[in-house]
Amino acid sequence: MPTHTATRSVEEKKRLARRLAGDGRGFAECFGFRVTNNPAQLFQVLYLSVLLARRGDFHRAVDAATALRDAGWDTAARMARSRHEDRVRVLRAAGLRGDLAGLADTLGDLARTVVDTYRGDLRRLRTAARQDPAGERRLLTALPGVDDEVCDLFLREAQALWREAAPVADRRALAAARRLGLGRTAGDLAGLAGSGESEQLSWLVGALARVELERRYAEVTA
Repeated sequence: MPTHTATRSVEEKKRLARRLAGDGRGFAECFGFRVTNNPAQLFQVLYLSVLLARRGDFHRAVDAATALRDAGWDTAARMARSRHEDRVRVLRAAGLRGDLAGLADTLGDLARTVVDTYRGDLRRLRTAARQDPAGERRLLTALPGVDDEVCDLFLREAQALWREAAPVADRRALAAARRLGLGRTAGDLAGLAGSGESEQLSWLVGALARVELERRYAEVTA
């Protein structure tokens, strides 16, 4: 499908951006993960991001994150106390494939590090970084299992709350933005969402990521 970069006016881009963001929910919230400045929910978004960064069907990643939460591991402290074999069992039952023992190790290490370093509260990470975006990225990527891609996925959601982190767009959202002629960078998308509208930007990039993952281009451009 060809891009529409050359044919969309600025006003057309803004109209499409408003339509995409009109649901009023980011990616995580569309799948039942609330994004609030709450330690439990921030940690859930973080391990959802770890799972989404793996290759494979993103629905299975969402199902696995939901299963982990439903197993009672909805906070870093509870995940840290879970048994390795139980995490493997839940991940397998959710339909994940591959090195599940390694993934279970990573999730356990991640939870224990968040507990040991930030008392289970990622808001303390933000405070330790002095709400500096580069510092937040540095501390996030120091956590087990959190690379640059996971960091982008987490901050794609968290920028609605951690406004200093904006603008953030993950690679899937940027792929959709290019294909739809909305821009090539997170800054381009921020311009369409509106100055200082980090929540609106989070909704927009979440919607774009879904368009790319679900291949809904025909629906969006109809």
